[in-house]
Amino acid sequence: MSPKVFEESSVFYQLSKRSHQNVVFCSDEDTGLKAIIAIHDTTLGPAFGGTRMWTYKSELEALKDVLRLSRTMTYKAAISGLNIGGGQAVIIGDNRTEKSEALMRRYGRFVKNLNGSFITAEDLGTDTKDMEYIRMETEHVAGLPESLGGSGDPTPIAAKGVLLGIKACVKEVFGTDSLAGRSVAVQGAGGVGENLVRLLRDENVQVYVSDINDDRLRQVAKKYGAQAVSNNNLLDLDFDIYAPCALGGILNTETIGKMKCAIIAGSANNQLAEEELHGQMLLEKGILYAPDYLINAGGMINCYSELSSAYSRKRTMQLAENIYAATRSVLKKSKEENIPTSKAAAIIAEKRIADIKKIKASY
Repeated sequence: MSPKVFEESSVFYQLSKRSHQNVVFCSDEDTGLKAIIAIHDTTLGPAFGGTRMWTYKSELEALKDVLRLSRTMTYKAAISGLNIGGGQAVIIGDNRTEKSEALMRRYGRFVKNLNGSFITAEDLGTDTKDMEYIRMETEHVAGLPESLGGSGDPTPIAAKGVLLGIKACVKEVFGTDSLAGRSVAVQGAGGVGENLVRLLRDENVQVYVSDINDDRLRQVAKKYGAQAVSNNNLLDLDFDIYAPCALGGILNTETIGKMKCAIIAGSANNQLAEEELHGQMLLEKGILYAPDYLINAGGMINCYSELSSAYSRKRTMQLAENIYAATRSVLKKSKEENIPTSKAAAIIAEKRIADIKKIKASY
């Protein structure tokens, strides 16, 4: 009997394309909860990933997002040298109007039922308060407020990692990692974006910043002396470095065609709309791309440190500083083998996972 061929628009087709260990669909009528938890790989340890709350156009779009994000988290942990696996969760809904204590706590019960195979933290559309609600139902959560013994807001560490990734790329392109006098366009003025703007201005960088929220944009631009630009006009400007810090999929055939910068390095997850196609396009165009999961690992590192028995801000910063060397290694492999940086990073991450699998198989 021939194997079943699934429609490309079906849930089962999406699942068949990927090798996830577990995908859990969560639904609760009383709270309105609709969520998906995806565990990609636990070779290195329990799956760790954020909980994102977003108004997806469809459940299929939410599934695609959680599957890709969870795979990204596996690679992020592996290439950062952390002993955790990759996972992700998405809650389908408007985080401004549909989020409630009851909904987050009901979601926390689903996390609890996974018995420690998945540990979550904040992501787009959730915050430390939401993690408090989840913590009321399960211990398998990080990114808690400092008042509860957690590490607090992870965005400053995440932004620091992105800055180090930018410096590693600047060293490759311009021969020095000094940022003084360079120009950077930061797309997205959320937690990581704002902190990145602050760090760049401290380095005497000319910063252009954009955001879909006009009030937020004006506030951040004024606070740090950056130049506010509308999203629609950002790519028309001339700048050295483009730092996407909002939603993924921003690097596609159309936007890459407009790019005039030398470097792309930002915090947004899954920036390449199609990894192989657009990674190759950037290579051929001569734009140096810092793989997102490589340089945005600071948030994960912060939460990873929180999970250890003795959290130390100093130790967390030391782990984050490894992002510079890790980025240099990826850029070196990309150059030596003439392959996209996205492919070079994946090869390095996959090798570590394969090596640990061999060790575990010998137990």
